[in-house]
Amino acid sequence: MKLKLFFLLTSLFFIHTSGQNYIFGKVVSEDNSEIPDVTVINIRTDERTLTNRDGHFMVSGRAGDELRFVKAGYERLVKKVSKENITSSINVTLARETILIPEVEIKKGLTGDLKIDSKNLNRPTKVEKLIRDMDRYIAQKSDPRILAAKPGEFVQPKGQGFYIGKVKNKWDDIDLGEYLKAALGEEYFTNLKIDKAQIDHFITYVFAGGFERKHILKYGYCNDDDLRRFQQFVLARISSYRAPKTQR
Repeated sequence: MKLKLFFLLTSLFFIHTSGQNYIFGKVVSEDNSEIPDVTVINIRTDERTLTNRDGHFMVSGRAGDELRFVKAGYERLVKKVSKENITSSINVTLARETILIPEVEIKKGLTGDLKIDSKNLNRPTKVEKLIRDMDRYIAQKSDPRILAAKPGEFVQPKGQGFYIGKVKNKWDDIDLGEYLKAALGEEYFTNLKIDKAQIDHFITYVFAGGFERKHILKYGYCNDDDLRRFQQFVLARISSYRAPKTQR
Protein backbone atom coordinates (compact mmCIF):
# COMPACT_ATOMS: atom_id res chain seq x y z
CA MET A 1 0.00 0.00 0.00
CA LYS A 2 2.81 2.41 0.90
CA LEU A 3 4.59 1.53 -2.32
CA LYS A 4 1.50 2.34 -4.42
CA LEU A 5 1.00 5.68 -2.60
CA PHE A 6 4.65 6.64 -3.16
CA PHE A 7 4.37 5.77 -6.87
CA LEU A 8 1.17 7.85 -7.20
CA LEU A 9 2.73 10.91 -5.55
CA THR A 10 5.84 10.59 -7.67
CA SER A 11 3.75 10.41 -10.84
CA LEU A 12 1.74 13.48 -9.88
CA PHE A 13 4.93 15.44 -9.11
CA PHE A 14 6.45 14.40 -12.43
CA ILE A 15 3.31 15.45 -14.32
CA HIS A 16 3.24 18.80 -12.55
CA THR A 17 6.90 19.59 -13.04
CA SER A 18 6.95 18.44 -16.66
CA GLY A 19 4.14 20.90 -17.44
CA GLN A 20 5.99 23.79 -15.80
CA ASN A 21 8.10 25.91 -18.23
CA TYR A 22 10.83 28.34 -17.35
CA ILE A 23 11.94 31.25 -19.46
CA PHE A 24 15.60 32.19 -19.34
CA GLY A 25 17.12 35.36 -20.70
CA LYS A 26 19.64 38.15 -20.42
CA VAL A 27 19.17 41.93 -20.24
CA VAL A 28 21.81 44.30 -21.64
CA SER A 29 22.10 48.01 -22.38
CA GLU A 30 22.49 49.64 -25.78
CA ASP A 31 26.27 49.36 -25.48
CA ASN A 32 25.90 45.61 -24.73
CA SER A 33 26.69 45.95 -21.01
CA GLU A 34 24.92 43.59 -18.61
CA ILE A 35 22.25 45.32 -16.48
CA PRO A 36 21.74 43.91 -12.97
CA ASP A 37 18.66 44.36 -10.74
CA VAL A 38 16.17 44.69 -13.60
CA THR A 39 12.66 43.72 -12.42
CA VAL A 40 11.16 41.09 -14.72
CA ILE A 41 7.38 40.62 -14.36
CA ASN A 42 5.20 37.94 -15.95
CA ILE A 43 2.05 40.01 -16.51
CA ARG A 44 -0.22 36.93 -16.58
CA THR A 45 0.96 35.40 -13.31
CA ASP A 46 2.37 38.57 -11.69
CA GLU A 47 5.50 36.56 -10.86
CA ARG A 48 8.51 38.80 -10.40
CA THR A 49 12.26 38.27 -10.39
CA LEU A 50 15.45 40.32 -10.64
CA THR A 51 18.36 39.95 -13.04
CA ASN A 52 21.63 38.96 -11.42
CA ARG A 53 24.87 40.94 -11.71
CA ASP A 54 25.46 39.40 -15.16
CA GLY A 55 22.01 40.47 -16.37
CA HIS A 56 20.56 36.91 -16.41
CA PHE A 57 17.08 36.03 -15.19
CA MET A 58 14.71 33.05 -14.90
CA VAL A 59 10.93 33.23 -14.57
CA SER A 60 8.18 30.64 -15.02
CA GLY A 61 5.83 31.10 -17.96
CA ARG A 62 4.58 29.82 -21.26
CA ALA A 63 4.25 30.83 -24.88
CA GLY A 64 1.99 33.86 -25.26
CA ASP A 65 2.89 35.38 -21.89
CA GLU A 66 4.10 38.96 -21.78
CA LEU A 67 7.16 39.89 -19.76
CA ARG A 68 7.67 43.43 -18.53
CA PHE A 69 11.19 44.75 -17.85
CA VAL A 70 11.54 47.68 -15.43
CA LYS A 71 14.71 49.49 -14.34
CA ALA A 72 15.15 53.06 -13.07
CA GLY A 73 16.88 55.19 -15.70
CA TYR A 74 15.79 52.93 -18.57
CA GLU A 75 12.69 52.87 -20.72
CA ARG A 76 10.19 50.12 -19.83
CA LEU A 77 9.94 47.25 -22.26
CA VAL A 78 7.27 44.57 -22.77
CA LYS A 79 8.21 41.42 -24.68
CA LYS A 80 5.88 38.63 -25.74
CA VAL A 81 7.10 35.07 -25.18
CA SER A 82 7.19 32.91 -28.31
CA LYS A 83 7.47 29.13 -28.57
CA GLU A 84 11.13 29.50 -29.48
CA ASN A 85 11.72 31.40 -26.22
CA ILE A 86 10.73 28.34 -24.23
CA THR A 87 13.65 26.34 -25.61
CA SER A 88 16.15 29.17 -26.15
CA SER A 89 17.28 32.21 -24.19
CA ILE A 90 15.65 35.61 -24.63
CA ASN A 91 18.00 38.55 -25.25
CA VAL A 92 16.54 41.89 -24.19
CA THR A 93 18.06 45.35 -24.78
CA LEU A 94 16.92 48.28 -22.65
CA ALA A 95 17.35 51.87 -23.87
CA ARG A 96 18.21 54.66 -21.47
CA GLU A 97 15.52 57.24 -20.76
CA THR A 98 15.87 60.58 -22.48
CA ILE A 99 16.71 63.22 -19.88
CA LEU A 100 15.62 66.78 -20.62
CA ILE A 101 18.42 69.19 -19.70
CA PRO A 102 17.05 72.46 -18.29
CA GLU A 103 17.68 75.53 -20.39
CA VAL A 104 20.76 77.43 -19.28
CA GLU A 105 20.74 81.19 -19.61
CA ILE A 106 24.00 82.46 -21.07
CA LYS A 107 24.74 85.95 -19.95
CA LYS A 108 26.41 88.23 -22.44
CA GLY A 109 29.94 89.36 -21.70
CA LEU A 110 31.48 92.74 -22.32
CA THR A 111 31.75 93.64 -25.99
CA GLY A 112 33.77 96.82 -25.66
CA ASP A 113 30.91 98.91 -27.05
CA LEU A 114 29.64 101.24 -24.33
CA LYS A 115 26.06 101.40 -25.61
CA ILE A 116 25.74 97.61 -25.99
CA ASP A 117 27.42 96.84 -22.66
CA SER A 118 25.23 99.41 -20.92
CA LYS A 119 22.10 97.61 -22.12
CA ASN A 120 23.48 94.23 -20.97
CA LEU A 121 24.47 95.39 -17.47
CA ASN A 122 21.96 94.23 -14.90
CA ARG A 123 22.24 97.38 -12.80
CA PRO A 124 19.55 99.83 -13.99
CA THR A 125 20.63 102.80 -11.87
CA LYS A 126 24.27 102.59 -12.90
CA VAL A 127 23.30 101.97 -16.51
CA GLU A 128 21.24 105.14 -16.64
CA LYS A 129 24.07 107.15 -15.11
CA LEU A 130 26.58 105.64 -17.53
CA ILE A 131 24.40 106.47 -20.55
CA ARG A 132 23.92 110.06 -19.36
CA ASP A 133 27.64 110.54 -18.76
CA MET A 134 28.52 108.96 -22.10
CA ASP A 135 26.12 111.20 -24.00
CA ARG A 136 27.53 114.25 -22.25
CA TYR A 137 31.12 113.37 -23.13
CA ILE A 138 30.28 112.56 -26.73
CA ALA A 139 28.46 115.90 -27.14
CA GLN A 140 31.41 117.98 -25.98
CA LYS A 141 35.11 117.98 -26.65
CA SER A 142 37.43 116.82 -23.92
CA ASP A 143 39.07 119.65 -22.01
CA PRO A 144 42.63 118.92 -20.82
CA ARG A 145 41.98 121.16 -17.82
CA ILE A 146 39.65 118.50 -16.45
CA LEU A 147 42.66 116.27 -15.85
CA ALA A 148 44.97 119.03 -14.65
CA ALA A 149 46.08 118.85 -11.02
CA LYS A 150 44.65 121.43 -8.65
CA PRO A 151 46.92 123.40 -6.33
CA GLY A 152 48.30 121.12 -3.66
CA GLU A 153 47.37 117.93 -5.53
CA PHE A 154 49.76 115.22 -6.66
CA VAL A 155 51.65 116.14 -9.84
CA GLN A 156 52.21 113.42 -12.43
CA PRO A 157 55.89 112.45 -12.90
CA LYS A 158 57.52 113.54 -16.13
CA GLY A 159 57.52 111.07 -18.99
CA GLN A 160 55.49 110.27 -22.04
CA GLY A 161 52.39 111.41 -20.17
CA PHE A 162 48.89 110.36 -20.98
CA TYR A 163 47.17 110.57 -24.30
CA ILE A 164 44.23 112.88 -24.91
CA GLY A 165 42.07 111.48 -27.70
CA LYS A 166 42.19 113.34 -30.96
CA VAL A 167 39.16 114.13 -33.04
CA LYS A 168 39.81 111.17 -35.31
CA ASN A 169 39.72 108.80 -32.33
CA LYS A 170 36.40 107.29 -31.29
CA TRP A 171 37.34 107.54 -27.60
CA ASP A 172 39.49 109.74 -25.42
CA ASP A 173 40.94 109.00 -21.97
CA ILE A 174 37.75 110.11 -20.24
CA ASP A 175 35.66 107.70 -22.29
CA LEU A 176 38.11 104.90 -21.59
CA GLY A 177 38.15 105.71 -17.87
CA GLU A 178 34.35 105.60 -17.73
CA TYR A 179 34.33 102.27 -19.52
CA LEU A 180 36.92 100.79 -17.14
CA LYS A 181 34.88 101.86 -14.12
CA ALA A 182 31.73 100.31 -15.60
CA ALA A 183 33.48 97.09 -16.68
CA LEU A 184 35.44 96.50 -13.47
CA GLY A 185 32.96 98.10 -11.07
CA GLU A 186 33.69 100.65 -8.37
CA GLU A 187 34.09 97.83 -5.85
CA TYR A 188 37.22 96.68 -7.71
CA PHE A 189 38.90 100.00 -6.92
CA THR A 190 37.54 100.38 -3.38
CA ASN A 191 38.94 96.93 -2.58
CA LEU A 192 42.32 98.42 -3.49
CA LYS A 193 41.72 101.14 -0.87
CA ILE A 194 40.94 103.77 -3.51
CA ASP A 195 38.16 106.12 -2.43
CA LYS A 196 35.28 106.48 -4.87
CA ALA A 197 36.09 110.18 -5.26
CA GLN A 198 39.66 109.30 -6.29
CA ILE A 199 38.93 106.55 -8.83
CA ASP A 200 39.16 108.88 -11.85
CA HIS A 201 42.41 110.33 -10.55
CA PHE A 202 43.87 106.88 -9.98
CA ILE A 203 42.92 105.70 -13.50
CA THR A 204 44.68 108.77 -14.91
CA TYR A 205 47.71 107.89 -12.79
CA VAL A 206 47.77 104.38 -14.27
CA PHE A 207 47.48 105.84 -17.79
CA ALA A 208 50.45 108.09 -17.08
CA GLY A 209 52.50 105.08 -16.03
CA GLY A 210 52.75 103.93 -19.64
CA PHE A 211 49.53 101.99 -20.20
CA GLU A 212 49.39 101.57 -23.99
CA ARG A 213 45.94 102.52 -25.26
CA LYS A 214 46.31 104.16 -28.66
CA HIS A 215 44.57 101.26 -30.38
CA ILE A 216 41.74 101.32 -27.81
CA LEU A 217 41.17 105.07 -28.24
CA LYS A 218 41.37 104.91 -32.01
CA TYR A 219 38.68 102.24 -32.44
CA GLY A 220 36.70 102.84 -29.25
CA TYR A 221 36.98 99.18 -28.33
CA CYS A 222 38.41 97.54 -25.18
CA ASN A 223 38.58 93.74 -25.17
CA ASP A 224 39.18 91.28 -22.34
CA ASP A 225 42.95 91.24 -22.96
CA ASP A 226 43.03 95.02 -22.61
CA LEU A 227 41.13 94.76 -19.31
CA ARG A 228 43.59 92.19 -17.97
CA ARG A 229 46.52 94.33 -19.12
CA PHE A 230 45.03 97.36 -17.35
CA GLN A 231 44.64 95.32 -14.14
CA GLN A 232 48.31 94.32 -14.34
CA PHE A 233 49.25 98.00 -14.60
CA VAL A 234 47.01 98.73 -11.62
CA LEU A 235 48.86 96.19 -9.48
CA ALA A 236 52.20 97.64 -10.58
CA ARG A 237 51.19 101.25 -9.83
CA ILE A 238 49.04 100.92 -6.71
CA SER A 239 51.98 100.76 -4.29
CA SER A 240 53.40 104.09 -5.49
CA TYR A 241 50.07 105.92 -5.78
CA ARG A 242 49.38 108.82 -3.49
CA ALA A 243 45.86 110.20 -3.55
CA PRO A 244 45.54 113.97 -3.84
CA LYS A 245 44.88 115.83 -0.62
CA THR A 246 41.41 117.18 -0.13
CA GLN A 247 41.38 120.96 -0.12
CA ARG A 248 39.83 122.66 2.87
